[in-house]
Amino acid sequence: MPTPRRSQTERSRSTQTALITAARTLFAEQGYAAVPADEIVRAAGVTRGALYHHFGDKQGLFRAVIEQIETELTDDLKAVLRSTADPWSGALGVLSRFLDLCLRPEVVRIALTDAVSVLGWQEWRELENRYGLGLITEILEAAAADGLLIEAPIPELAQLVLSACAEAALMIAHAEDPEAAKEKALAALVALLSGLVSNSNR
Repeated sequence: MPTPRRSQTERSRSTQTALITAARTLFAEQGYAAVPADEIVRAAGVTRGALYHHFGDKQGLFRAVIEQIETELTDDLKAVLRSTADPWSGALGVLSRFLDLCLRPEVVRIALTDAVSVLGWQEWRELENRYGLGLITEILEAAAADGLLIEAPIPELAQLVLSACAEAALMIAHAEDPEAAKEKALAALVALLSGLVSNSNR
């Protein structure tokens, strides 16, 4: 029995997946600047024209890769949050898991090292806001609803917490001993967030 022909949509999706998978592996191993577009399309088993058709250029493909990574990280952290009994435990669990994820080589290379230089500061900030900010806001709003949080404007507070987490991630990425840096960063973030707990809950 002949194999049914795939639809154009299926072929396009397969090509995009192949390019993203190949680029993600190469970017993680060598860094964005060291990987020519030709190497990516060879690894993906597609033409250079397919890269341009689906992503515009190598930078557009990098955007797709970083979006995939950010989505996976956010889903992972949301699962941690859903498994905890209260907002404070959730916040501590998410922090610890986030810093663990920052030890992954592909996260260090792609999300923490190359992303700012490839995308530019403004686009990188917008990306972080789109993924991390919503989760942090959710945690702070839940803590406030339970009476655990000091009185403070949530949107501004969430932005500052996000900035602190991003800085901790960068510290880990550039540390000589990432594991030790992770433990110190976690201790510092916990100390920082402890100051947001209302006096009645201390």
